[in-house]
Amino acid sequence: MISVVQLGTVDYATGLRLQQQLVGLRKEEKISDVLLLLEHSPVITLGRNAKAANVVASPELLAQRGVELFECDRGGDVTFHGPGQIVGYPIFDLRGFATPDGKRKTLGAVEFVRRLEEVLIRTCADFAIPAKRVAGLTGVWTNQEPASARSEAKLAAIGVHISRFVTSHGFALNVNTDLSFFNLIIPCGIKAKAVTSMQQELGGALDLNAVAESISRNVGAVFSSQMLWVETLDVLLGRTVGVPLQRPAEIRQLHKEDDTTWA
Repeated sequence: MISVVQLGTVDYATGLRLQQQLVGLRKEEKISDVLLLLEHSPVITLGRNAKAANVVASPELLAQRGVELFECDRGGDVTFHGPGQIVGYPIFDLRGFATPDGKRKTLGAVEFVRRLEEVLIRTCADFAIPAKRVAGLTGVWTNQEPASARSEAKLAAIGVHISRFVTSHGFALNVNTDLSFFNLIIPCGIKAKAVTSMQQELGGALDLNAVAESISRNVGAVFSSQMLWVETLDVLLGRTVGVPLQRPAEIRQLHKEDDTTWA
């Protein structure tokens, strides 16, 4: 069973602290696997392997466009999160997922990432957007004909962290994202390939809720799990009083907590 929680728009610092809280609860087996689906206010994040030079915008331009800058310990280089982009944070215990050949009961890091890619490829297919993997690169890319290096544009970025078999961070799928924000960086340190969105590929905006439902359905299929949509964080945590997820005031109190380690 995977619980799905849709949070609306959450600033990045709050998202980090919420993940840390849920990871701790998952390690203690106080909650089951959780998939957080949300949007972030504009933010550029630098992963463990990021190069500062891949942020090409000046601090003044970032401030002008209202973009925060965060260093974190997830895998990967530089990426952007913002409105119109669905960010997914799977808090999964990989010991609950067997390998495809059935030889191991614990999913490995590479296998986990491949499954996330498969989820997003299937989600794009649900909206008639051909998508694929690109050898040697992580993420999901357009699959246009005729195939060429320049026809491969990035639809989704993936960067995860695994601690004691429990995952955090995850994926970002460009749905109705303002792609001009990606001009502020060299996305994932890759100069030769463009970034695109589902909106750009289809020529019109999509319903974010419909895309979120597709993601949930495909996570269930790829991870062979039942999906349970949870309307409030309190329900997830087994409390009796609900807090609407679209107004996560409770989790914003986490700003007062100390910084934690992420990847």
